[in-house]
Amino acid sequence: QGLCSITITATAKTTGPTGVEMEAITAVSIAALTIYDMCKAVDKGMGVTDVYLLAKSGGKSGTYTRV
Repeated sequence: QGLCSITITATAKTTGPTGVEMEAITAVSIAALTIYDMCKAVDKGMGVTDVYLLAKSGGKSGTYTRV
C-alpha cells in the first residue's frame, strides 16, 4: 500500500494588535486530531506530523513566510 496524506490549512485574521498564529495552529491541530479519531479504526499506525505556520503578516514581528 502507498502512503496517503491530508493537507489541512487554516486562516485566521484579526483587527487587534496581537497575532493569531496560535489560533490558526490550534485549528489545524484540532482538525487533524478529529480526522485521526474518525480513521483510527481503519489504520492504527497513522499519525499527525508537520504542523507549522506557513505565513503571517503584521504584528510586532512583521511578515513571515516559511521557506
